[in-house]
Order: sequence, then structure tokens, then C-alpha cells
Amino acid sequence: MRINHNIAALNTYRQLGQANNSQQNSMEKLSSGLRINKAGDDAAGLAISEKMRGQIRGLDQASRNSQDGISMIQTAEGALNETHSILQRMRELSVQSANDTNTNEDRANIQDEINQLGEEVQRISEQTEFNSKKLINGDMSAATTAQAHEVTNTMESSMADATTLDSVVDADGNNVGIANGDTITATWSVNGSQKTATVDVTDISSDALSDITGAIAGDGSVTSAATTAGEMVVTSANTGSNATINGLSIEVTSSTGVRKEAASNALSGFSTTAEGLDTTSDGSADFQIGANAGQSLNLALNDMSADRLGVRNLQIGSKSEADTAINVLDEAIKTVSSERSKLGANQNRLEHTINNLSTSSENLTAAESRIRDVDMAKEMMNQTKSSILSQASQAMLAKANQQPQGVLQLLR
Repeated sequence: MRINHNIAALNTYRQLGQANNSQQNSMEKLSSGLRINKAGDDAAGLAISEKMRGQIRGLDQASRNSQDGISMIQTAEGALNETHSILQRMRELSVQSANDTNTNEDRANIQDEINQLGEEVQRISEQTEFNSKKLINGDMSAATTAQAHEVTNTMESSMADATTLDSVVDADGNNVGIANGDTITATWSVNGSQKTATVDVTDISSDALSDITGAIAGDGSVTSAATTAGEMVVTSANTGSNATINGLSIEVTSSTGVRKEAASNALSGFSTTAEGLDTTSDGSADFQIGANAGQSLNLALNDMSADRLGVRNLQIGSKSEADTAINVLDEAIKTVSSERSKLGANQNRLEHTINNLSTSSENLTAAESRIRDVDMAKEMMNQTKSSILSQASQAMLAKANQQPQGVLQLLR
């Protein structure tokens, strides 16, 4: 009889060790909830899942960044909402002042409120902040180079400086009806002060559009005014926002003082074709709305101060000044409306961005989980199997250790 009990015991011991190691691995995975707890568990899976984790956390942070961006936009838009309300009140007061039932004293009282409202528009622009960043005072505007303000009135294409007043037609080709004895008055505002240029029509067959543009260009606030190929173009004398030509309109009145609507409307359709700009550095904001470099949204917030809008120190002390103020405020309201529209569009975009980021993060998290997380049911099955094998191995090891007793029985 060969004494080979050592071989049986060693084999059983090896099987016991394997069962214990398997059980320990299963318990580690079950307690952590992870299939990969160290690089040895799955080297390739670890590298892939760590990259995914970086993307997931980046997406979640980008979503929070977008929410912060929305908060900033809402702060600026809320300030502009109040600016809009003030401008509407200023326009209401200008319409009131334009009525000749008011005395000079009445208009002076209205002027006091206009002045205070203009200062409040300025204060709002200077003090509106988000996280200590100034929003609508021009600090967050895009980079600009000094530029003169230019306004253009589009007329019928054949109109030019040499066109005589009896031949002036509107954009539809209809004669506007300027006659001898009419008075043509151009009014505009620069930095709150009203400017006026007047032309008395004495001979419509020789007086020309150049007489109107020449009268306008005769004011120091204008560097040039001309009508070429159906466009009457007026350019400010200086660059910058303070030199902006606000509310330019031309009124034609008959010798009896009656306003000629067709002629006035045809000559008054001015709109900005080049903004009056100061030299500024780029202060626009980049919102990081993606997990990777370069995935950003740029937003520039324009200067919405009373100086920039031309409503600071706006004069309504006479009917003429009140009429000009109405035109200036119409332009200011349009400018603020455009800025609010831009802010609203960007806010809506960011809301869609947040939804997209949440979806991407959710799907990437699911993919990372399939690599990194443990299948609890399967691992519990493995742990139970390893536990049974471990207990069985321990019992068999005890049996193997009893085999030498059989040899001793032969010696008795």
C-alpha cells in the first residue's frame, strides 16, 4: 500500500485556495457594486470607463454652466425690461409735451420727469451685474473700432442730389407733391440736443434734393449728406456713440403750416446703416456648453446706457423738440427690443443645450455602467458557488488528513 495521502491533501488544499480567492473576489465586487475594482480586473475596460467618466462629469458640468448662463441672461433681460418700461413712459411724456395745450411751465415740469427717467436708464446700465460682472454698460460688448454713425433713407432709384423738388417721388414712384412756398425742416438729436436744418422752397423747378442734404450737412454734427442712386445718406461728423444721429426726420409743411404727409413720409424713412461705435476690446462671454475644449457659445451684450440710446438729457421743451424726442425714443425702444430678442433667443438655445447634455450624460452613464458596474445577480450566484466549493474543500481536506490513520491500523 503506497502512502500517497500527501498528494490528496495538497490537491484538496489547492482547490480550497482557489475557492477562497474566488469567494473573496465576489465579495469585493458585491460590496463595492463594481465589476472593475482594480486594473487587474479588466485593464482595457478600466481605461475605457475612465475616459467615459471624464466625459460624463464634463457633460454634467457643462449643463450647470448652461444654467448659469441662463441666469446671467435673465438678469440682463430683467434690467432691459425695466429700461423698456422707462422708455415707454418717456415716449408717453414726449407725446404729451407735443400737444400745444401745454404751457411752457407745463413742458418744464414734463422735462423734469424726462431728465430723471433718462438718468435712471443710465443707472440701470451702469449697475446691472451678475456675479460682479457688469452686463449692459458695454463691458461685455464685442470688440469694435471707432466708426461714424450713418443713416440712410431709401427712395426711388432715380433720385439723386440733382433731382429737382418737383420731380421727387417716393419708393413706389408717386410724386410727393412739394410746391412753391413749402418749408422743409429736418430735425434730429445728438447727445440729447436737438439739431435743425430748414429749406424754404422758392422754385421747385430749380430747387433740388441737394438743397436739403446741403442744409443738413451745414450743421456741425454732420460731416456729409447726399442723395445718390435713390439713397439719402447722412453721416455723423465724429465717431463714437455720443455723436450718433438720433431720430432724424424731415417734415414738409405748406405755406399755411399744414403738414404734407406724402412728402414728409417719403423723406423721413431713415434707418441706421452703420452704428456710431467707440473703440472697445472684446468683452463678450463664452459659455462652456460642452465636455471638451472649444465647445462654447459666445454672447456679446451691447451697451444699453442712456448715452448710447440717445435718451439722456433729451429735450422736450417745445413742440419741435418733443416731436424729435418721439423719433429718438422710437429708435431707442427698437434697439432695446432687438437686444432683448437676442437674449431670449440665446436663452432658448441654452435650454435646448441643457436637454441635449442631460440626454448625452444619461446614455454615456449607461454605457459606462455596463463596463464598470457588477451584475449583482450573476455575482451573487458566483459567490454562492464559491462558498459551497470552499466548504466542500474544507471537508475533503479534513478527510485527506485522516488517511494516515489507515496505515497505523496495519501496524497493530
